[in-house]
Amino acid sequence: MSELKELVEEAESDIKEVAQEIAQENAKKPWYKRISLTTWIFIALGLGVVVGLLLQGAPEIAETYIKPVGTIFLNLIKMIVVPLVIFSMMAGVISLRDIKQIGAIGGKTIVYYLLTTACAITIGLIIANVLNVGGGYNLPAEELAYEPAEQPTLIDTLVAIFPSNFVQPMADATMLQIIVIALFFGFGIIAAGQKAKPVADLVNAMSEVCIKVMHGIICFAPFGVFGLIAPVIASNGPDILLPLLRLIVVAYVAMILHVVVVYSGLVKVIAGMNPLTFFKGELPAFTFAFASASSVGALPINIECSQNMGVKKEISSFVLPLGATINMDGTSIYQGVCAIFIAQVFGIDLTIGQQVTIVLTAVLASIGTAGVPGSGMIMLAMVLQSVGLPVEGIALVAGVDRILDMMRTAVNVTGDGSAAVCVNAMEERKAQKRAQKVA
Repeated sequence: MSELKELVEEAESDIKEVAQEIAQENAKKPWYKRISLTTWIFIALGLGVVVGLLLQGAPEIAETYIKPVGTIFLNLIKMIVVPLVIFSMMAGVISLRDIKQIGAIGGKTIVYYLLTTACAITIGLIIANVLNVGGGYNLPAEELAYEPAEQPTLIDTLVAIFPSNFVQPMADATMLQIIVIALFFGFGIIAAGQKAKPVADLVNAMSEVCIKVMHGIICFAPFGVFGLIAPVIASNGPDILLPLLRLIVVAYVAMILHVVVVYSGLVKVIAGMNPLTFFKGELPAFTFAFASASSVGALPINIECSQNMGVKKEISSFVLPLGATINMDGTSIYQGVCAIFIAQVFGIDLTIGQQVTIVLTAVLASIGTAGVPGSGMIMLAMVLQSVGLPVEGIALVAGVDRILDMMRTAVNVTGDGSAAVCVNAMEERKAQKRAQKVA
């Protein structure tokens, strides 16, 4: 007993020494290096808002000189996303070493995403109805103009998941097809066994290389956030936001409610994690998603955040890329709120049956929607047509779509993070039960 006590005391002493050394090293760093990346992102976000407000009279300056900084950063993020997803997902599949286990994780993930998406669109519809989102807003129909993009059928969407070409999906960044390619090649490496060991080693090495490149790019996130947010504020100042302020507020309230109630509850119940711990860990990904309005762009940061919260690499490498493609909780809330808004503006009362149709359409439409800025528009067109609302009504929200897109993307990304945490917890419990049976 005394020996154990001595070991504990020695360990505590070593920990204190290491902590003191780290503190001393941090003290030697310049002040700007002692500030966390999350803090720098928030500072950049605030500066972007201020500069955007100052440049409202000359938005072309922001578009010409500031936006390119954000565009370059977003391009770098998009550059690393495809190889990161390919190699990290293949590495995740290889590390599982069991195709049945991959099927179990995939099943849990898809069910989680579909259920949270259904909850999201329901919350959006309820809040929009209760707060009368379209009340008092009138615009003559002849002033509206919107040309909807061609909408793929369900069969076309399913067929399009499976690529006919190895290279094209990577060139086009078609995420569902890239995920399918990674899964098939991962399965092939597992099936080939020892003969494929050199390939497996190469995949793992490339995965690490992509992660290091990602870390280097993320260091420039504050500059990217500033370059992305300032032009948005400069172009969409108070003058254009005020008439649609009610829509923005209602949509944001619904999205925040979904995050606070649904994600907090699931993380607490399924993973046993304090929701505040989860939100703190997810904050960098949430902030970047809000500024960039790109789920795919925020994917590298989200992978890092989830792993920092204890999610295993093989889980985050599988769940998060899949979520960036099919999990659209924030977008689904946007569909519900905008559908009610457009219906009320045109004086149309939607029945309960029509609102149920909106729920089903939004859930199905979320599958295959690209995780890029503005992708919610085609989904909204599908939702409006499913209940007979005029597609031209999209012109009402087009002016503030970017403001709505920012928050709905942040919600989408937070939902991906919650799924990774919950699926990881379920797999850990499963492994513990299996170990107990063996013992």
